[in-house]
Amino acid sequence: MGRLIKLLIYLICLSFIGLVGYAYIGPFFGADFSAPKDEIREPVILNAD
Repeated sequence: MGRLIKLLIYLICLSFIGLVGYAYIGPFFGADFSAPKDEIREPVILNAD
C-alpha cells in the first residue's frame, strides 16, 4: 500500500513539472495561451420598475 501511495505522489509531481514545463515551453512550439483580443458588445435590458 505504501508503494502505491509513493507511486501516486511521484506521478503527481511529474505531471505538475510537465504542466509547468509545457506552460513555459509551449509558445515556442506554436501553442498560444493568450486571451482573445476581440471586443464583444451585447445590449443589456434592465427591468427597473
